[in-house]
Formats: sequence, C-alpha cells, structure tokens
Amino acid sequence: MFDVGFFELLLVGVVALLVIGPERLPKVARTAGMWIGRGRSMLQSVKADIEQELRAEELKRILKEQAGSNPVHEILEQGRSSLEEVKSETESVVRQAADTGESKKQDPDDGANKPDDSR
Repeated sequence: MFDVGFFELLLVGVVALLVIGPERLPKVARTAGMWIGRGRSMLQSVKADIEQELRAEELKRILKEQAGSNPVHEILEQGRSSLEEVKSETESVVRQAADTGESKKQDPDDGANKPDDSR
C-alpha cells in the first residue's frame, strides 16, 4: 500500500505537535489510534466475509459437479447388480456340476466295479 518510512512518520509527528499542541496531542493520538484500530478490524471483518463467501461458492460448485457425476448410490447399485450376475452364474455352474455328478452315479461304470479276474 503506502510506503511510509521513519522520516515521514517523524515529519507528521512534528507537524502534529506544532499544529495541535503538546496538551492535546496525547488525546488526539489515542483517538486516532482507536479509529485506525476500528478501521483495521472492519477491513479484517470484510475480508473474512469475502473469503467465507468465496469458500461457500466453491463448495456449491463442487457439490454441483458431484451431483452431475455418478452418485455413490448408483455406483453401489452397479456393484450389486454385478455381484448378482456373478452369483447366478456361479449357482448355475454348481447346479450343472451337481447334475452331471448325479447322472454319473446313476449310470453304472462298465469296468470300474467288476472284480479283477486276471490273477
């Protein structure tokens, strides 16, 4: 902002001492300090409000972007449907294997149950 050095502050102090006088200078300095402090706190408050609004706007933008993308429940639903497909395929393969095993038990093996007479 302003580039105020020591020489400029000294010059303002000397002019204030000459214009205001030594009796009223401490009171004027306190009042000026109070107003400067209030101004700084007001600027800080406005700055904090602006930053808060910017953060709120950014959060709204992020939420809007996320609403446009796949929500979590849709992703979970896709996962469930995939798992149901795998489950049904697995159950059908197990049923086929069980049916094949039962049909082999019902059909007698031609040479497997006969005693060996070649001795």
